[in-house]
Amino acid sequence: MRLKHVKGAHEKIEKSPYVLLDYLDYKGNYHKIFKNDYPIHLEIGMGKGNFIIQKAKKYPNINFIGIEKYDSVLVRAIEKVEHEELPNLKFIRMDARSIEDVFYKEIDTIYLNFSDPWPKDKHEKRRLTSSFYLEKYDGIFKELPKIIQKTDNRKLFEYSLKSFINYGYKIEDISLSVHEENFQENITTEYEKKWSEKGFPIYFVSVIKK
Repeated sequence: MRLKHVKGAHEKIEKSPYVLLDYLDYKGNYHKIFKNDYPIHLEIGMGKGNFIIQKAKKYPNINFIGIEKYDSVLVRAIEKVEHEELPNLKFIRMDARSIEDVFYKEIDTIYLNFSDPWPKDKHEKRRLTSSFYLEKYDGIFKELPKIIQKTDNRKLFEYSLKSFINYGYKIEDISLSVHEENFQENITTEYEKKWSEKGFPIYFVSVIKK
Protein backbone atom coordinates (compact mmCIF):
# COMPACT_ATOMS: atom_id res chain seq x y z
CA MET A 1 0.00 0.00 0.00
CA ARG A 2 1.42 3.36 -1.04
CA LEU A 3 1.22 6.02 1.65
CA LYS A 4 0.07 9.49 0.72
CA HIS A 5 2.61 12.22 1.34
CA VAL A 6 1.44 14.80 3.87
CA LYS A 7 2.93 18.24 3.37
CA GLY A 8 4.66 19.55 6.48
CA ALA A 9 4.42 16.22 8.32
CA HIS A 10 8.08 16.20 9.35
CA GLU A 11 7.89 19.71 10.77
CA LYS A 12 4.72 18.94 12.74
CA ILE A 13 6.31 15.84 14.21
CA GLU A 14 9.40 17.74 15.34
CA LYS A 15 7.34 20.47 17.00
CA SER A 16 4.74 18.30 18.75
CA PRO A 17 5.05 18.02 22.56
CA TYR A 18 3.64 14.50 22.25
CA VAL A 19 6.54 13.23 20.15
CA LEU A 20 9.74 12.05 21.82
CA LEU A 21 12.65 13.00 19.57
CA ASP A 22 15.41 12.04 22.04
CA TYR A 23 13.80 8.74 22.99
CA LEU A 24 17.09 6.81 22.92
CA ASP A 25 18.19 8.79 25.96
CA TYR A 26 15.40 7.27 28.08
CA LYS A 27 15.97 3.56 27.63
CA GLY A 28 15.11 1.90 30.94
CA ASN A 29 13.95 5.22 32.40
CA TYR A 30 10.70 6.11 30.67
CA HIS A 31 9.08 6.77 34.03
CA LYS A 32 11.12 10.00 34.03
CA ILE A 33 9.25 11.15 30.93
CA PHE A 34 5.90 10.71 32.67
CA LYS A 35 7.18 11.71 36.13
CA ASN A 36 5.42 8.80 37.82
CA ASP A 37 5.68 5.03 38.26
CA TYR A 38 2.39 4.09 36.60
CA PRO A 39 2.37 1.06 34.26
CA ILE A 40 3.53 1.71 30.70
CA HIS A 41 1.52 0.27 27.81
CA LEU A 42 2.99 0.23 24.31
CA GLU A 43 1.17 0.11 20.97
CA ILE A 44 3.39 -1.07 18.12
CA GLY A 45 2.17 0.34 14.84
CA MET A 46 -0.30 2.90 16.21
CA GLY A 47 -1.47 4.15 12.82
CA LYS A 48 -3.53 7.34 13.06
CA GLY A 49 -3.71 7.00 16.82
CA ASN A 50 -7.41 6.68 17.68
CA PHE A 51 -6.92 3.56 19.82
CA ILE A 52 -4.07 4.80 21.99
CA ILE A 53 -5.49 8.32 22.34
CA GLN A 54 -8.81 6.96 23.60
CA LYS A 55 -6.95 4.61 25.94
CA ALA A 56 -4.97 7.52 27.40
CA LYS A 57 -8.16 9.49 27.97
CA LYS A 58 -9.92 6.58 29.63
CA TYR A 59 -7.05 5.40 31.85
CA PRO A 60 -5.15 8.40 33.30
CA ASN A 61 -3.28 6.11 35.72
CA ILE A 62 -1.61 4.23 32.87
CA ASN A 63 1.09 5.72 30.66
CA PHE A 64 0.79 5.06 26.93
CA ILE A 65 3.43 5.10 24.23
CA GLY A 66 2.60 4.62 20.56
CA ILE A 67 5.23 3.89 17.95
CA GLU A 68 4.79 4.43 14.22
CA LYS A 69 7.40 4.44 11.48
CA TYR A 70 5.65 6.56 8.85
CA ASP A 71 5.57 10.36 9.11
CA SER A 72 2.44 10.59 6.98
CA VAL A 73 0.54 8.37 9.41
CA LEU A 74 1.98 9.66 12.68
CA VAL A 75 1.10 13.24 11.83
CA ARG A 76 -2.60 12.31 11.74
CA ALA A 77 -2.38 11.16 15.35
CA ILE A 78 -0.63 14.38 16.30
CA GLU A 79 -3.44 16.40 14.73
CA LYS A 80 -5.97 14.56 16.90
CA VAL A 81 -4.30 15.71 20.14
CA GLU A 82 -3.18 19.22 19.20
CA HIS A 83 -5.78 20.72 21.54
CA GLU A 84 -5.72 17.97 24.18
CA GLU A 85 -3.84 17.73 27.46
CA LEU A 86 -2.84 14.11 27.95
CA PRO A 87 0.26 13.92 30.17
CA ASN A 88 0.12 10.09 30.03
CA LEU A 89 0.60 9.87 26.24
CA LYS A 90 3.71 9.98 24.04
CA PHE A 91 4.52 9.05 20.43
CA ILE A 92 7.77 7.80 18.92
CA ARG A 93 8.61 7.69 15.23
CA MET A 94 10.59 4.47 14.84
CA ASP A 95 10.70 1.01 13.34
CA ALA A 96 9.73 -1.88 15.61
CA ARG A 97 12.87 -3.75 14.60
CA SER A 98 14.84 -1.38 16.84
CA ILE A 99 12.62 -1.90 19.87
CA GLU A 100 15.38 -3.43 22.01
CA ASP A 101 17.44 -0.27 21.55
CA VAL A 102 14.62 1.91 22.84
CA PHE A 103 13.11 0.12 25.86
CA TYR A 104 14.49 -2.06 28.64
CA LYS A 105 12.46 -3.92 31.29
CA GLU A 106 9.76 -1.24 31.57
CA ILE A 107 6.73 -2.20 29.45
CA ASP A 108 3.72 -3.84 31.11
CA THR A 109 1.49 -4.51 28.07
CA ILE A 110 1.99 -4.52 24.30
CA TYR A 111 -0.86 -3.86 21.85
CA LEU A 112 -0.65 -5.20 18.30
CA ASN A 113 -3.59 -3.76 16.38
CA PHE A 114 -4.04 -4.77 12.74
CA SER A 115 -0.39 -5.39 12.09
CA ASP A 116 0.80 -6.12 8.57
CA PRO A 117 0.20 -9.88 8.04
CA TRP A 118 3.24 -10.36 5.77
CA PRO A 119 1.59 -13.41 4.14
CA LYS A 120 4.60 -14.79 2.26
CA ASP A 121 6.58 -17.47 4.09
CA LYS A 122 9.87 -15.72 3.32
CA HIS A 123 8.63 -12.70 5.29
CA GLU A 124 7.66 -14.62 8.43
CA LYS A 125 10.25 -12.83 10.60
CA ARG A 126 8.61 -9.51 9.80
CA ARG A 127 5.35 -10.51 11.50
CA LEU A 128 5.09 -8.81 14.87
CA THR A 129 3.97 -12.08 16.48
CA SER A 130 6.83 -14.19 15.10
CA SER A 131 9.33 -15.76 17.49
CA PHE A 132 11.84 -13.22 16.14
CA TYR A 133 9.80 -10.38 17.65
CA LEU A 134 8.59 -12.30 20.72
CA GLU A 135 12.23 -12.73 21.69
CA LYS A 136 12.78 -8.98 21.32
CA TYR A 137 9.76 -8.27 23.54
CA ASP A 138 11.28 -10.40 26.32
CA GLY A 139 13.85 -7.69 26.93
CA ILE A 140 11.40 -4.81 27.19
CA PHE A 141 8.74 -6.28 29.49
CA LYS A 142 8.99 -5.16 33.08
CA GLU A 143 7.61 -8.28 34.75
CA LEU A 144 4.73 -10.44 33.51
CA PRO A 145 4.70 -10.28 29.68
CA LYS A 146 1.27 -9.48 28.26
CA ILE A 147 0.33 -9.01 24.60
CA ILE A 148 -3.08 -8.01 23.26
CA GLN A 149 -3.71 -8.48 19.56
CA LYS A 150 -6.55 -7.52 17.23
CA THR A 151 -6.66 -8.34 13.52
CA ASP A 152 -9.09 -8.90 10.68
CA ASN A 153 -6.70 -11.37 9.04
CA ARG A 154 -7.65 -14.92 9.98
CA LYS A 155 -4.41 -16.48 8.75
CA LEU A 156 -2.34 -14.03 10.78
CA PHE A 157 -4.54 -14.71 13.80
CA GLU A 158 -4.10 -18.48 13.49
CA TYR A 159 -0.36 -18.05 12.99
CA SER A 160 -0.14 -15.77 16.02
CA LEU A 161 -1.97 -18.20 18.31
CA LYS A 162 0.47 -20.97 17.37
CA SER A 163 3.43 -18.64 17.75
CA PHE A 164 2.33 -17.41 21.17
CA ILE A 165 1.70 -20.92 22.50
CA ASN A 166 4.96 -22.31 21.09
CA TYR A 167 6.81 -19.48 22.80
CA GLY A 168 5.28 -20.20 26.20
CA TYR A 169 2.38 -17.75 26.30
CA LYS A 170 -1.02 -18.77 27.63
CA ILE A 171 -4.33 -17.47 26.31
CA GLU A 172 -6.01 -15.19 28.82
CA ASP A 173 -8.97 -14.13 26.67
CA ILE A 174 -10.05 -14.68 23.07
CA SER A 175 -12.79 -13.68 20.63
CA LEU A 176 -13.45 -14.68 17.04
CA SER A 177 -15.74 -11.72 16.46
CA VAL A 178 -15.27 -8.77 18.78
CA HIS A 179 -18.18 -6.72 17.48
CA GLU A 180 -20.73 -9.53 17.32
CA GLU A 181 -19.97 -10.40 20.92
CA ASN A 182 -19.85 -6.77 22.09
CA PHE A 183 -16.53 -7.83 23.51
CA GLN A 184 -15.21 -6.10 26.63
CA GLU A 185 -14.67 -2.32 26.41
CA ASN A 186 -13.52 -2.41 22.84
CA ILE A 187 -11.83 0.74 21.56
CA THR A 188 -11.73 0.72 17.78
CA THR A 189 -8.95 1.79 15.47
CA GLU A 190 -9.69 3.72 12.28
CA TYR A 191 -8.95 0.60 10.24
CA GLU A 192 -11.12 -1.57 12.48
CA LYS A 193 -14.13 0.73 12.14
CA LYS A 194 -13.92 0.64 8.36
CA TRP A 195 -13.77 -3.12 8.02
CA SER A 196 -16.13 -4.09 10.84
CA GLU A 197 -18.81 -1.88 9.29
CA LYS A 198 -18.45 -3.96 6.14
CA GLY A 199 -19.13 -7.11 8.13
CA PHE A 200 -15.60 -8.45 8.47
CA PRO A 201 -14.97 -10.31 11.77
CA ILE A 202 -12.39 -8.81 14.10
CA TYR A 203 -10.27 -11.36 15.97
CA PHE A 204 -8.94 -10.67 19.46
CA VAL A 205 -6.57 -12.44 21.81
CA SER A 206 -4.90 -11.53 25.10
CA VAL A 207 -1.93 -13.68 26.13
CA ILE A 208 0.40 -13.74 29.12
CA LYS A 209 3.65 -15.54 29.91
CA LYS A 210 4.56 -16.46 33.48
